[in-house]
Amino acid sequence: MTVRRCPITYEPLAEAEERYSSTGLNMLSRRLTDLEPLPFSSAELVREAAKRAEKMSIGGVQPKVSAVLRPAKSRFELVDTAGRYILKPETPQYPEVPANEDVTMRMASAAGVETPLHGLLYTRKDELCYFIRRFDRTGKGDKVAVEDFAQLLGYDRETKYKSSMEQVAKVVEDFCAFPVPQKVALFRWVLVVFLTGNEDHHLRNFSLITKDGITQLTPAYDMLCSTIALGNATEELALPLNGKKSNFKHDDLVDYYASQRLGLPSAAVERVLGEVVSAQPTWDDLLARSFLSDEMKDRFAEVLAHRRGVLGL
Repeated sequence: MTVRRCPITYEPLAEAEERYSSTGLNMLSRRLTDLEPLPFSSAELVREAAKRAEKMSIGGVQPKVSAVLRPAKSRFELVDTAGRYILKPETPQYPEVPANEDVTMRMASAAGVETPLHGLLYTRKDELCYFIRRFDRTGKGDKVAVEDFAQLLGYDRETKYKSSMEQVAKVVEDFCAFPVPQKVALFRWVLVVFLTGNEDHHLRNFSLITKDGITQLTPAYDMLCSTIALGNATEELALPLNGKKSNFKHDDLVDYYASQRLGLPSAAVERVLGEVVSAQPTWDDLLARSFLSDEMKDRFAEVLAHRRGVLGL
């Protein structure tokens, strides 16, 4: 018997709960007691994304639209400006990417990487659509200063793969107000990217945010297992580390990048490794409870098993 789960929390639904748990709804807004399906199909959302692309401040390969939550109306509404949420629908080109991104982001969070509120929503055709709350907007819709690493290093959408993880480290060193804890956070982030098979995590997927005069890494975003989404991956990281993009060893990520390039003390390196290792049973549980198909779960599990073996976890 299949257990019905809330797509926002993954918890089993009570008999009286049809689509979302009360906990999941409260995470969106304490005023929500119900949430209507998005009034679009996935195909319609893709078309909306194409129509509104020029008005979006966030680019990328995946179609996306901006939305606001209307608690009084129990629904999300698409907007061109001042949206607090980004919605990413299912697409034929990249099967199951909403469920893929959602569970990968949960894995990142379980390993100690800061992530925004995110989850899955149902469309009017019961398809899944990924949502994430924007961290570059305030409650009043005002913008917060955020720059991705491509901007900071002088790259663009065409050259976002032309950098390196060493240059990513230099951005943190040059721009962050307190670089040491941010380098610890970066090491944790990179470990998760590698372990989850995210070989498409390029310069635009790292950003800095400035609040109250303090510049630091943003919460993580665009975390997904691109190995299973693309199906023909030949690389293990989008940006070269220690002069290569594949065939990584424990020494590359830990001894070279964490200890030598980032200059982290051994106690900090061991703490991060220990916390990531401790999160692995939770990752397996999240994958089992995720909204991926059984085939995709098996493929994701294979990626995790291989990458864990590389790092000796």
